Amino acid sequence: MSQKLFLDDFEVGQRFVSDSHLIDEAQIKAFAAQFDPQPFHLDDEAAKSTLFRGLAASGWHTAAITMRLMVQGGMPVEGGLIGAGGDISWPKPTRPGDVLHVESEVVSVTPSRSKPQQGMMTVRNETLNQHGDVVQVLLVKMVVPRRVS
Repeated sequence: MSQKLFLDDFEVGQRFVSDSHLIDEAQIKAFAAQFDPQPFHLDDEAAKSTLFRGLAASGWHTAAITMRLMVQGGMPVEGGLIGAGGDISWPKPTRPGDVLHVESEVVSVTPSRSKPQQGMMTVRNETLNQHGDVVQVLLVKMVVPRRVS
């Protein structure tokens, strides 16, 4: 969907699905080396003896991929995806070879009383792998512009 949507265009229950992204071992290690340098993200052998029982992507890497997928077509919000808070969890690890995509559902749409040019929208985003396993859940509040009349 190339058309950007305003708050007035969204409704509770509306769903969006992003494209997909293949994550490989090199991406996992490169991200971890720069931003989350822990052994279970950097070293295959060391990762085997951890809670993850093998190499796993940083949750923050999964979050970054989720954001990219949402921006590149998962959520067509006018003015961009502007977060105002949220809750994130990682029920399963992201592994090398996973093909991730994001499924988003509008949970609430609330026009602002004090700022009529905008409102808040709450969206539940699930990042899933190729098996349908949820690897991240992001419940986010977003600031969304209203259509100017």
